[in-house]
Amino acid sequence: MVAQSLSARLPALSIAIVLGAGVIGLDLLCQSMGAHAAEKATQIPPPALDQMAAADGKLATAVVAGGCFWGVQAVFQHVEGVTNAVSGYAGGESPDPTYPEVSAGVTGHAEVVEITYDPSTISYGKVLQIFFSVAHDPTQLNRQGPDVGTQYRSAVYFTDEEQAKVAKAYVDQLNQAAVFPAPIVTELADLDVFHPAEDYHQDYAFHHPNQAYIVWNDLPKVENLRTMFPDVWRDEPKLVGVSGNS
Repeated sequence: MVAQSLSARLPALSIAIVLGAGVIGLDLLCQSMGAHAAEKATQIPPPALDQMAAADGKLATAVVAGGCFWGVQAVFQHVEGVTNAVSGYAGGESPDPTYPEVSAGVTGHAEVVEITYDPSTISYGKVLQIFFSVAHDPTQLNRQGPDVGTQYRSAVYFTDEEQAKVAKAYVDQLNQAAVFPAPIVTELADLDVFHPAEDYHQDYAFHHPNQAYIVWNDLPKVENLRTMFPDVWRDEPKLVGVSGNS
């Protein structure tokens, strides 16, 4: 299944390299390319409008889509205040989507990450700032890096009206400030249902740090988080699949 996932995500040129030189050779090639292969990180201002922490002290959730969920999950697992980040699917029609269906683009779902966080430690606006700046490129329509299709679209799915106001105002703010070289194309919509992805997708970047796709596309995003957001950086990722750490 892992090999099947890898071939589905590598561009045609990379697949040719895999077939001709082997996966180990591609890993070495990707390591030599370093951070240049991932989507470029962009310094952006924090949102002018943010969501205040609730007085009851309860945890909150945010659901975002930014291409392959492996990298987005890996980024938020290193964010202080995030208590859980789960890869999954949202925004589609099938009542029980599976990875083969979603990756084929037949269900209408996007690969998403459900982020559970403590609003007293990190705000919803800060989550969005990280999402737009280092987790993906919000100007790419229906793709991220080598992954192409509506299942890899950029999206923010709201869990309440306040989140909707903050997200919509932030996108307007960033577009007006022209911090990106092109307009933001992120889908902004209410969350219908979040479907957790299969177990083998959870903590994927942590368990496969030397896989070509992870080295090339996702580890640079985590490094960009560390250098650009030292105030919320956490050395040890908060994993889904470790007992007592979810």
